[in-house]
Amino acid sequence: MSDTAPPAIYGLANCDSCRAARKAMPEASFRDVRRDPLSAQERAQLLARFGDALVNRAARSWRALDPETQALDADSLLAAHPVLMKRPAILAAGQAFLGWTAQTRTALRAAGALPPED
Repeated sequence: MSDTAPPAIYGLANCDSCRAARKAMPEASFRDVRRDPLSAQERAQLLARFGDALVNRAARSWRALDPETQALDADSLLAAHPVLMKRPAILAAGQAFLGWTAQTRTALRAAGALPPED
C-alpha cells in the first residue's frame, strides 16, 4: 500500500456499507469482488492485515455453507466464495481499513482520507 495510491474500496455493489463508503469517498476506485474477485496476491495482502476477520462469519452466505467448507482456511474460503469477505475493505493513505464503522471513519479522517465531519 502506497501513501500516494488513490483510495480503493473492495466490496459488493449491493452492500449498504459499501454504498455508504463509496458516497463518502467519491474519489476512491471501487471493485465489486463478486464480479472481479481478488487475486491471490490481493487476498494475501488483506489477510496479512486483517487475518480471519476478513471472513464475514455472520453473513447469510456463510451460514449456507456446509461444515466442511466452513472449516477451510480464510484464503481458500475467499477464493471460492468472494462474497464472504467482510465489507468494505478500504485501502487509503497507505493504510487498510475493514468495515464502515464509526471507528473506521474516524481513522480515515485522521489519515486524511475523509473530510472532517460537518
